[in-house]
Amino acid sequence: MDSENWKHSLLYLIFLLAILHLTQNYFSHKLFLDNETVRIKKNPDLPLRFRSDGTFKILQVADMHYDSGTIVTRCKDVLASEFEFCSDLNTTQFLKHIIRAENPDFVAFTGDNIFGSSSPDAAESLFRAFGPAMESGLPWAAVLGNHDQESTMSREELMSLISLMDYSVSQINPLDDDLTNSSKGGMMTKIDGFGNYNLRVYGAPGSMVANSTVLNLFFLDSGDRAVYQGIRTYGWIRESQLNWLRRVSQKFQQDPLHPTDAISTTKPPALAFFHIPIPEIPQLFYNEIIGQFQEAVACSRVNSGVFQTFVSMGDVKAVFIGHDHTNDFCGNLDGIWFCYGGGFGYHGYGKAEWPRRARIILAEQNGKKSWMNVQRIMTWKRLDDEKMSKIDEQILWQSR
Repeated sequence: MDSENWKHSLLYLIFLLAILHLTQNYFSHKLFLDNETVRIKKNPDLPLRFRSDGTFKILQVADMHYDSGTIVTRCKDVLASEFEFCSDLNTTQFLKHIIRAENPDFVAFTGDNIFGSSSPDAAESLFRAFGPAMESGLPWAAVLGNHDQESTMSREELMSLISLMDYSVSQINPLDDDLTNSSKGGMMTKIDGFGNYNLRVYGAPGSMVANSTVLNLFFLDSGDRAVYQGIRTYGWIRESQLNWLRRVSQKFQQDPLHPTDAISTTKPPALAFFHIPIPEIPQLFYNEIIGQFQEAVACSRVNSGVFQTFVSMGDVKAVFIGHDHTNDFCGNLDGIWFCYGGGFGYHGYGKAEWPRRARIILAEQNGKKSWMNVQRIMTWKRLDDEKMSKIDEQILWQSR
C-alpha cells in the first residue's frame, strides 16, 4: 500500500470512529431525555371557596419541627408508657389522621415546619413534612418560623421551594400590584421578609356571593432572630409589611371582587397567620382565656405596632400563631382573638402526658340556600390521642 492510500485509509477510519462516537452520544442523550421525568406542579382547584353548605374549614399546624422523617429522629418530651417507639413518623401519622378526621378545606402551616439545626437536607425535610398535605390534594399554605432556615437553605429559597410544591398556594411575597404605592406615584415598594401574601376565599358556589371575597387570609413572615439595641432577640413584623397589610385591607372597600352594594357594605372578615407572637400576648395571662397558658411568651423585644395596625384595619377578627409549643390558648384583646396552635410535631419540645395538638378554624356563611357573607367563625383543637379528642370549642366572631 502506497503512502497516499494509507493516509486515505487512516482518515476514513478516523471519520468512522468520529461518526460512531457522535452517534453514541446522540442516542445516549436522547435516551436520557426520553426517560427523564418532567416534574409539573399539581395545582388545587382554585379559587379557594366555601363549600355548598356554606362552610370553610381550616386546619392550623404549628411547629412540626420535622427532621429527616426517619425512625432515628427520636421524639422529645414523651413517656415510654405513651409510645412503644416515637419518631418524626408520628408527626406524619398525626397529620394524616387529623386530615382524615376533620376533612378540612385548607391547611395552614404556621412556621418551624422543619427543625433546621438537626435537618441535614432542608429540601428533603420539607417534602417529608408537607407530604401528607400534598398527598391529600388539599390546598395548603405555609409561613416560616425562626428555625426553618437553620439547615441548608435560606428563607427565600425555602419559600421559593414551598411555593412550587404540589397543591401549595403559598407565595414568596406579594404580587407586584399589591406592592405599588399610589401615594408615591405608583412606585414599587420593597417588603421585608419572605412569605407575606394574601389569599381570598370566595362564597359558596351558586350563591349571591360566589364571585365575591367573603373571607380574607393574611400570611406574614415574623422573621427569625435579630439584634436590637445590641441585644439578640426574636424577629418581628416590619413597617413595610404593615404598610402592605393596610393597603390590601383598604383595597377591599373598593374592590370589584367584593362589591360594596346591597349585598355587602363592609370589608370581609380577615384572619392572620404568622409564627412569632407579638409583645401584647403576655397581657393575656391576666385575662380570661380558653385553653392553657403554660410557658412564657417568647416574643420580640421590638413592638413594631402589629396590634395597633390590626385594630385600625378593623377586618382582622382572629390571629393564629405558634412558637410556644405548650401554649394552646385563645385570648381576646380589643375585640381581636389571638390563638396558639399548640405544639404539633414530636421532634420539637412538648410536655409529657400532654398530647400534641392542632387547631381547627370553621367559618360559616349566613343563610341557608342563598348563602351571604360570613356569619360566624369558630375554633377548637384536636388531640393526638386514642379518641382524637375535640376540646375547647368556642366562637371567635359573629356578624351583628
